[in-house]
Amino acid sequence: MKKLMLVAASVVMAAGMVGVAHAGDPEAGQAKYATCIGCHGPTGQGQAIFPKVAGKDFDYLVEVMTKYRAGETVGPNSMMMMPHAMNLSDEDIADLAAYMAAME
Repeated sequence: MKKLMLVAASVVMAAGMVGVAHAGDPEAGQAKYATCIGCHGPTGQGQAIFPKVAGKDFDYLVEVMTKYRAGETVGPNSMMMMPHAMNLSDEDIADLAAYMAAME
């Protein structure tokens, strides 16, 4: 029984890692990006105090959005980003990161 529980726990952990490693769907990310346009602009070039997100590294974008979702301070605009990120799933984050990384 103990062995079965250990195997089950390993499978669940591995499945969780797959979700985090999701490569992301840029088309799905484009649809989700609609809420980002107000601050980061329609082409992700940033505006005023809001940074450029277009063309940033996928892994960097995933890391930053995951930190915002966890309530961690990343930079001066963290308090504005946290509410937007708090309801994002791992898949949402991967999709958004894939779309923003592909932006020119």
